[in-house]
Order: sequence, then structure tokens, then C-alpha cells
Amino acid sequence: MGNLLKVLTCTDLEQEPNFFLDFENAQPTDAEREVWDQVDVVLKDAKGILDELQAYKGAGQEIREAIQNPSDEALQEQAWAAVVPLVGKLKKFYEFSQRLESALHSLLGALTSVTYDPTQHLEREQALAKQFAEILHFTLRFDELKMTNPAIQNDFSYYRRTLSRMRINNVPAEGENEVNNELANRISLFYADATPMLKTLSDGTTKFVSENKNLPIENTTDCLSTMATVCKVMLETPEYRSRFSSEETVSFCLRVMVGVIILYDYVHPVGAFAKSSKIDMKGCIKVLKDQPPNSVDGLLNALRYTTKHLNDESTNKTIKTMLQKD
Repeated sequence: MGNLLKVLTCTDLEQEPNFFLDFENAQPTDAEREVWDQVDVVLKDAKGILDELQAYKGAGQEIREAIQNPSDEALQEQAWAAVVPLVGKLKKFYEFSQRLESALHSLLGALTSVTYDPTQHLEREQALAKQFAEILHFTLRFDELKMTNPAIQNDFSYYRRTLSRMRINNVPAEGENEVNNELANRISLFYADATPMLKTLSDGTTKFVSENKNLPIENTTDCLSTMATVCKVMLETPEYRSRFSSEETVSFCLRVMVGVIILYDYVHPVGAFAKSSKIDMKGCIKVLKDQPPNSVDGLLNALRYTTKHLNDESTNKTIKTMLQKD
């Protein structure tokens, strides 16, 4: 009960939003339905993308053999035949990032409109809040898998080098139709980033803010900070946490909290770690550190290495110390 009382009497960050966001069962109301349907079409493909990325093995062996034996035509052909379908997959992942950005724009348009304040939006439009959470969850999972798979960039680099060599020698390249030069440049930039999906989302959110000049930036940043706070409060309040029917929802909630903090840190002019931030960073880090050992290492690392403002001079020293590796 102490935790709940603390939430209700919290003066740290004005009054923290205090309600249960039903990540497990939220269903769209009639008012949410149109946007929900648009986003649902994209989210239906998200699991398949993660499964394909997790199963991505790369063509390292074939590429090595082709490079070590440059005059062996059969090995060159084998490497090319192995790489072309993989590039098709990498193109598919990249194109999905564009669809995800578009879905994010639809959700932000609904969740930041002037109809309600950020807390009312998330409380009344829980199905849209849940979809926003699912996008963040997917994004962090995609980037975790990408970061641990060096084959992705190696395969794509080999594809581009081989393609330019074929062009110089006027050799017709099967598979070139798949990815033209301009698209190859964009895909290359996408995978060059350590966390490509997160960059897509943060760029997309910044773009949303700049395209909607009539909407105060606070409508967007407050939506993000409120989501982070709601996740934190649900995780640290036994009465709420006991309403989750599975432990998976706990890890979902943790991942969403971290994703939304990182997004806020990119979009807000001074970021998530500044004194004026509307996110209780100490509270969020404490919630992460209260989880079973080793279960949140990836999320703590995401805060350490993929945020924008952590190492700013204005960041509270306690926060920096809390995020230091033990």
C-alpha cells in the first residue's frame, strides 16, 4: 500500500499519472477504430519480421571463400547466389521500418491532439496506447537482434561491392532489379546505425513535430513522458502489477518504458536526463534494477549507449552513477 500512497501523494514531478493501462486486453472504441485498423495492418507483420531477423544466418562462409579465391568463378557465383536472397530480406526489413514510421505518425496524430491532455489520451484511448507500446517493444527487440548480428552489414557490403564490379565489367546482374543504387544507399545508411529502428522512430517523431507546427511540442513530449511514468507506476505498484496475467507483460512494460524514455531523450530539446525532464529517471532506473539479475541488462545498456543526452554535463551525477556498470 505504501507504494500506492507514494504515487497518490507524489510531489516529485507534480502529480504522477496513476491508472492501469491494460496492455493485455485493451480493445479499440469506435472513436479509435479507424487509426487502430491502419496500425493493426502493420503490427500484424511485426512478429514475422522479428522471426526472420532472428533466423538470419548470413552468407559469411560463401563470401570468405569467394574473397580468398578471386579467380574461382564457381565460388564467386555461389557467394552471389547466397547473398541475393538475403538482400531481399534486408530490403523487406528496411521497407517495414518505413511502414512502421507511417503507423507511428497516425498514432501520434491521435494521441497528441488537443481534444484531451496526455493522461486523458492514454487513459481513454488504451487500445491506441497499447499499439504505441507494441511499436516500441518491436523496435527495441529488432535493434537488439540487429546489434548482435554482424552478418547483416557484411552481406550488404559484399552485395554492393560485387554489384559495382559487375557494372564496371558490364555484367548483367540478376538481383539488381531488387535493389537499385538509390535504394541501396538508403538501406546502407539504415543498417549503418547501431539501432536502426529506434533511429527511424526518433526521426519520425521529430518529423511529426516539425510537420505539425500548430501543435505545441509539449503535446508530443508529454505523451511520451506520461507513457514512461504510467509504465513505471504500474511496475512499482503491487496492486497494479498483480493484475498482469503473465510475467511476459512485466518484461513488455519494462521494454516500453525504456523505449519511450529513449524516444523522449531524442525528441525533447534538453532530453530525458535534465533536471527539467518530466520523466522520473531515478525512479525508472530503480524499477529496472529491482528486476531479477541479468533479466534487464539489455535495457540498461540501451539507456547507457543509445540515448542522446546521458553524458551531457547537465545530467544529474546520481543518475550517471546509477547507470554505471556494477
